[in-house]
Amino acid sequence: MATIAGNGADAGGLTPEATGVAREPDGAPRIGGLDVLRGIAILGILFMNINDMGGSILASFGDIRHLGWNKADQVAWWLRQVIANGTARCMLEMLFGCGMMILTDRAALAAGKWKVMGRYYLRNLILFLFGLVHVFILLWPGDILHTYGLAALVAFLFRRLKWGWLLAIGLSMAVFQAGGGSYDIYSAQQRIAMQAEYKARQAAGQTLTKDETAKLKKADERTAKRKKRKADEAVKMAAEDKARSAATGDFLSWAKSAIGFFTWMEGKGLEIFFIWEAAGTMLIGAALFKLGIPQGKRSPRFYLGMMAIGYVVGFGLRIADAFAQTRFDDYPYLIFAWSEPARLATTLGHIGAVYVLLATARGAALLKPFAAAGRTALTVYICQTLICLWVLYPPFALGLYGQQGWMALMLTALAVNAMLLWGANIWVRHYDIAPVEWAWRSIVAGRPLPWKKAAA
Repeated sequence: MATIAGNGADAGGLTPEATGVAREPDGAPRIGGLDVLRGIAILGILFMNINDMGGSILASFGDIRHLGWNKADQVAWWLRQVIANGTARCMLEMLFGCGMMILTDRAALAAGKWKVMGRYYLRNLILFLFGLVHVFILLWPGDILHTYGLAALVAFLFRRLKWGWLLAIGLSMAVFQAGGGSYDIYSAQQRIAMQAEYKARQAAGQTLTKDETAKLKKADERTAKRKKRKADEAVKMAAEDKARSAATGDFLSWAKSAIGFFTWMEGKGLEIFFIWEAAGTMLIGAALFKLGIPQGKRSPRFYLGMMAIGYVVGFGLRIADAFAQTRFDDYPYLIFAWSEPARLATTLGHIGAVYVLLATARGAALLKPFAAAGRTALTVYICQTLICLWVLYPPFALGLYGQQGWMALMLTALAVNAMLLWGANIWVRHYDIAPVEWAWRSIVAGRPLPWKKAAA
């Protein structure tokens, strides 16, 4: 059966880079299909981040209408929620698992297996430190680099397992998230139903037992706490708007708000869940790499089926989830717990769609520019922060914070990404490595890596 990546330019126009012949300045092989996927993913990240950059971060955890809810905003939110939400992050995590397999196999051949762990851990600890700079210097509390740096240390321990075990462990970690969430939500549903039943009986003049009275009191206390928490969230959201708005805030209030949000998440222990999610998805990516799926080694028919199944499952779950969210009530719907399986299914659908396109000449031509963004992904990611947080939405410069709704934010992300995609393609014509990648890999290599392309 014919594969995609293995057929070079004849199979959808992929170049010999798809076979891993091309290399980075530090010797790492470059796989064309992975570059395209990485480029799409890193640009897709901005569609997930820009609402937190141009509007309240707390609104993402609370009332999404805070950012605007006219008809155009609703269309933009629905498209983002169903098609894109979380999938760029998921694809990057899978690709991180692929990269782990590429880098550790190469390192094992070059240095021996006992040195592999030290070098890989150094690489990711440096990435972790880059992430902290992103948080505390560039003031982006939604940074993923520090999380990926830590999650990779966990995923590395499983890299030598066969693909079946990697896939089983990664999927089990995802299902554990859904199962735990389902239990919590089901318990909340039962409590709400019990509360309504007992109150109806009281209204009808019936006397509750001592045990029922105690249960009702406990349920009422939890309801009161939930209402207080929502009221507190509204106060915090207003404080965030005040700190970040050009009319009422300044650099210091913005910095305090950004760092305060990050430390709040860390204090709540949310980093553990972020690492759990990332590590599990990295293992799934490593398993898929061993099967040759992210590299394009399967047939176009395989990727077409993968796309169809992924979209049917993922979009189905996401549409149900979006309907539940837009009811804007406090009821805990079970579909909320299944966001992780939906994210994985939709992402696999996206990967399948990319290789369906790469199997055709027109599709390959359409996607070819994204390979440059994939080769410069880390620099593109930092540039997204610099443009949005330091030019468009800070309390100085253009000061557009809080002035755009969902549709305007998504269109702004599209414009910024178009500029960055153009810049990435210009860069790779003249240079072998992007600035942030150069700094990271030079530190790991212990020497300054060459920048410019060698003369023909």
